[in-house]
Amino acid sequence: MIVYLVGSLRNPHVLEVAAALRNAGHEVIEDWYAAGSEADEKWKEYEQGRGRTFVEALDGLAATHVFDFDYRELKRAEAVVLVAPAGKSAHLELGVAIGSGKKGYYLLDSDDIRWDVMLKFCDKVVESVEELVKELG
Repeated sequence: MIVYLVGSLRNPHVLEVAAALRNAGHEVIEDWYAAGSEADEKWKEYEQGRGRTFVEALDGLAATHVFDFDYRELKRAEAVVLVAPAGKSAHLELGVAIGSGKKGYYLLDSDDIRWDVMLKFCDKVVESVEELVKELG
């Protein structure tokens, strides 16, 4: 199965989850993680240095390239897994995937104590990588 991981550039668990899923025989897409933990801040600095606002920067070449790459891989995936904690982008990507009819999974962060009923949109909310591997088959 082709699995697209979404999450935070600052979440070290993304690579652990990717490795576990690969070991279970899945093709895993998490290449976005290579940009590094400061990618968003560096993009912001760059665009502000050019005198652009956030809204203007969203139409820029850098943002377009990143978006197009991520969206292409998101469409190619058969399942999407959000590795919590994660920010706005990851939650939007998971929502787009579920809305497109793909399987959507949410891997909880054991440190996050906030409950949210909207996670019921997911095919499954899992509490561990082991449970995720089992669910994906």
